[in-house]
Amino acid sequence: MIYPFLMDIFALARKLIDIESTTGMEAAVGAALADELTKFGYEVERMPVEGDRFNVWATHPVHPSPELVLSTHMDTVPPFIASSETNDRIYGRGSCDAKGIIAAQVAAAENLKSAGVYVGLLFLVGEERDSQGAQVANHQPRGAKFLINGEPTENKLAVASKGTLRVELVARGKMAHSAYPELGESAFEKLLDALENVRKLKLPTNPTAGPCTMNIGLIEGGRAPNVIPDYACAHLLYRLVGPTDKLRRQITAAAGDKAEPNFILEIPYMEFTSVPGIETMIAAFTTDIPALTNWGQPLLIGPGSIHVAHTEGEYIEKRELLAAVDLYAGIAKRLLGPS
Repeated sequence: MIYPFLMDIFALARKLIDIESTTGMEAAVGAALADELTKFGYEVERMPVEGDRFNVWATHPVHPSPELVLSTHMDTVPPFIASSETNDRIYGRGSCDAKGIIAAQVAAAENLKSAGVYVGLLFLVGEERDSQGAQVANHQPRGAKFLINGEPTENKLAVASKGTLRVELVARGKMAHSAYPELGESAFEKLLDALENVRKLKLPTNPTAGPCTMNIGLIEGGRAPNVIPDYACAHLLYRLVGPTDKLRRQITAAAGDKAEPNFILEIPYMEFTSVPGIETMIAAFTTDIPALTNWGQPLLIGPGSIHVAHTEGEYIEKRELLAAVDLYAGIAKRLLGPS
């Protein structure tokens, strides 16, 4: 169903895409979004996070404590890519992750408002890095019973979302002239030995979410080609499907005396409620939901494909964007029941 106010949903998406908001630089897009929501008649609160960065919290003036909240994030990964448009798609950084979703959630809230159903809108900073905005918001809950979080799931309800474990594997050695390697101790050789052992680990699997996976995303260290390196570090990222106690012990044992594992960040694996009649999926990525535990029972759904998020050709299908409006509104009505 197409509603009159949806005529501008594509324009709103493009307006937001065209404001650079790489994590740490969200102030401008937050201000633009706050202004748009004020024009729609919402009471808008700028929830301070850090420096000039803030979350946007919007409610209807006569319904300041809604039972259901639509939420997603305003930040994007680099680099900035301006918007463009075809008959079928909107392109640009954040088109599907997650500025197109913001536009769909605003339109859904307007749809619901016209039907006498009032929801809150919570748009967050920092999701792409450390969920800092969500962590701040979690200390300021507003009594909601349900949280519908938007991420690119192709308009399917996620029944589970993999977690994240970031590990820095650090090896230390002794510098020497490379012509006399016997006088030094190569940190890189130690690190390579540790990585070989870590890569051989049998990772856990989950009957719902499938296997835990690991990526070696960055290796750094050394001084110069003609210097035996005294320092080397590999940055590992595990996609979790359960608790990490055993996995942490395995990583530590595999590294042995070759390297020291530093466990930098953990975001837990989560399972979610489904809604009858809506197709489901497993999200292999991590969201803000684990940091929003005080904002009600979570659901995860949104238009767009995660496979094009973070790419130079990121886009969202217009038909999927419009379908998300009805999906968000329909789920909200089912969760809230008769008004």
